[in-house]
Amino acid sequence: MRTSVWLGRTAPSRSRRTESPAGLDRNRITEASVRLLDADGLAKFSMRRLAAELDVTAMSLYWYVDTKDDLLELALDSVYAEIDRPREDGDWRDRLRELARSYRELLVRHIWISPLAGTFLNIGPNSMLFSYAVQDVIRDTGLPLERQTGALSAVFQFVYGFGTVEGNFKARCDATGLTQDEYHQQAMGTIRAEPHLREISDYSDEIMSARGGETVEEMRERDFVFALDLVIAGIEAVRDRTGSPAQ
Repeated sequence: MRTSVWLGRTAPSRSRRTESPAGLDRNRITEASVRLLDADGLAKFSMRRLAAELDVTAMSLYWYVDTKDDLLELALDSVYAEIDRPREDGDWRDRLRELARSYRELLVRHIWISPLAGTFLNIGPNSMLFSYAVQDVIRDTGLPLERQTGALSAVFQFVYGFGTVEGNFKARCDATGLTQDEYHQQAMGTIRAEPHLREISDYSDEIMSARGGETVEEMRERDFVFALDLVIAGIEAVRDRTGSPAQ
């Protein structure tokens, strides 16, 4: 059993009795898969819906992939190409912030990639380019080699979680027809109306007032920037104790 579309065979294994449909190729199928996933979400994605989008039969797709998982893995890797690559000669802190922000934006823009990134091996060409860029930045922090994977996890698992929650919240608001601010105000109003939750809501109001920002997006942006700064400061502190000065 294959563990990834990127491992082993490069072409589908089944014998075909029909000719390959004209005008169809893997890139076109992958692009259509991304469109469907963006529009309908992961739960509704199917080979039949994809075939209808491309105006072909479902069996035609099996000229190019063996399974639906192959398609999902191809779609996942294709969107990694949207991540901006930082300048190689920039300060590692700035490069790390650029990569973190671009990854966060990707997770919000395509909310379906969060579960797939945790399911597949992420070894496609675009995913690997992203991994190389991240590794280059972490290497330039000056951390000892044995600490670098922990630093990588601290940054990008934080961004993964932050972007996943943000993307799902935005999708939930869109589904209800409310803006993020309207949805937040409605939720907080419900909480404040419950006497046994008053202490929690009062403290939440204090926190939101203290951190500043007029909208949900502004408050979330402040949180992201500060949290990332905390992680970077932690990397610097550990490096200064155990490593060598960053380049």
